[in-house]
Amino acid sequence: MDIYAIDKLGGLLSGNPYPGRGIVVGKSADGKSAAVAYFIMGRSENSRNRVFEATEDGIRTKAFDESRVQDPSLIIYHPVRRLNGQLIVTNGDQTDTIRDFLAAGRSFAEALRTREFEPDGPNWTPRISALLSADGSYQMSILKSGDAAGSACLRQTFEYPGQAGLGHFLHTYVTDGSPIPSFQGEPERVAIGSSREEFTQEIWENLNEANKISLYTNWIDLATGEEHVTILNKNQ
Repeated sequence: MDIYAIDKLGGLLSGNPYPGRGIVVGKSADGKSAAVAYFIMGRSENSRNRVFEATEDGIRTKAFDESRVQDPSLIIYHPVRRLNGQLIVTNGDQTDTIRDFLAAGRSFAEALRTREFEPDGPNWTPRISALLSADGSYQMSILKSGDAAGSACLRQTFEYPGQAGLGHFLHTYVTDGSPIPSFQGEPERVAIGSSREEFTQEIWENLNEANKISLYTNWIDLATGEEHVTILNKNQ
């Protein structure tokens, strides 16, 4: 067993009908850029009725057809926000919690100690989060249920220095199911190339066609801080 094996993102996504929502953070093969991605998928009409929209400090989810919105509580939020050279990426409104704690001089981990997995039993969808620093190092976190009853929250945080050609992939579910099985273990090690276009297309083209909704990618020049953002929405 090679514990240092690095998988291809496309290979992990293709054939998996429902990894749910996913975050990828890493560094380009040439070491010059940070690579970030966030995607959402959905099985219900309510979940599929969404798009990503750019905001002044990141992106937000928005209903594609406002007349079809049922419950906005867990599907409308700001997945990405920038603050003082850092980029926050999450699958829920914990983005704002992290931003507020950082603005007050407190930490990523402290912010997430105040939050739990989503209250959507029996799935108990994990809250996944990442924080990218200006130097290319990053942290990732998953908050998930410790049992089938949702009676305890497990909080797991990982810190990475940022290595050329390597990224980490964290997603909410293992695959489809009933209930949907939560992600297990450490974030998956994935290869990051030197092309932002190929990075974006590798993810988008390998997400399940029926369930994919939106994708955000950001390729950030570590020397200048210049960002190259791409947003793809199935609903146009």
